[in-house]
Amino acid sequence: MVNIGPISLPGFPLLLAPMEDVSDPPFRAVCKDNGADLMYTEFISSEGLIRDAIKSRQKLDIFDYERPIGIQIFGGDEEAMGISAQIVDTINPDLLDINFGCPVKKVVTKGAGAAVLKDIDLMVRLTAACVRSTKLPVTVKTRLGWDNDSINIGEVAERLQDTGIKALSVHGRTRAQLYKGQADWSHIARVKDNPRIRIPIFGNGDIDSPEKALEYKNRFGVDGIMIGRAAIGYPWIFNEIKHFMATGEHLPPPGIEQRVEVIRKHLHKSVEWKGLVPGINEMRRHYNNYLKGLPNIKEFRLQLVTVKTVEEIDYILDTIRKTYAGYAFEPRKVEMEKMACNCD
Repeated sequence: MVNIGPISLPGFPLLLAPMEDVSDPPFRAVCKDNGADLMYTEFISSEGLIRDAIKSRQKLDIFDYERPIGIQIFGGDEEAMGISAQIVDTINPDLLDINFGCPVKKVVTKGAGAAVLKDIDLMVRLTAACVRSTKLPVTVKTRLGWDNDSINIGEVAERLQDTGIKALSVHGRTRAQLYKGQADWSHIARVKDNPRIRIPIFGNGDIDSPEKALEYKNRFGVDGIMIGRAAIGYPWIFNEIKHFMATGEHLPPPGIEQRVEVIRKHLHKSVEWKGLVPGINEMRRHYNNYLKGLPNIKEFRLQLVTVKTVEEIDYILDTIRKTYAGYAFEPRKVEMEKMACNCD
């Protein structure tokens, strides 16, 4: 087992990364169904929580079937982070996670996310403020450093552990890299190998297949793996990795029945949580990823993103299911650089 404070996870847990505009409750529901061991909300602005901003408050929604579930916050002000931690406490998730890794400009220019990598003392103060302000186990997600000349994850890990955090997730890129190039897990391995480090270390970045998950587990010795972009439109990756690690064999790619079933659940959860119009509209970004690989699917995709009722979408999904009944999908090939998203 891997323990994060009082939370016990399977021996080598697979975590769903928090991704802005992706890791909402509908998406988390289908990932949970397909093997995600620990999930996080989209990241939430500490300032937004304090202002009682509607979007920030909505992101606090969690459900019992998701547990264990963490709420992730970000910000650059100690007082705001401490107050936000207290607000999160009232929601009663299983843990509180702090985002020190998001590389996008709108976050970094506010002195939050990956910007904090330039000031480790500030990072320590922000983290300590959260640890003091909540009874929840606190974890952190971050990157290797600001750029290749300032990779400081070794010092960061030790100092954050000293504040009382219970686990650390590390994306194997610098902020300067954004999502380009290859994630360098050798720095993550050095953190894990540090005899001073006692907390679980989770690796993140470029895990897109069962083979790579097993290779990185063995090669870098991390306590678990966090998966982000590779789960978009493909929540089956969690169970595929688990099956491969246990048996050395691949599960067959999900067939059209499985894909339509997951799309339908994702859609209905989206409408239930967001409301009819936003639920349908925001679901449109997912169809292409779910249906990738099907020949001559363009016309069906066009229909899915233009109709305006759940009944019409359900009818189109039934038509797709019948049209492609028995279709043999090829094993998935992921083009990670084309799937960049905020805060994976």
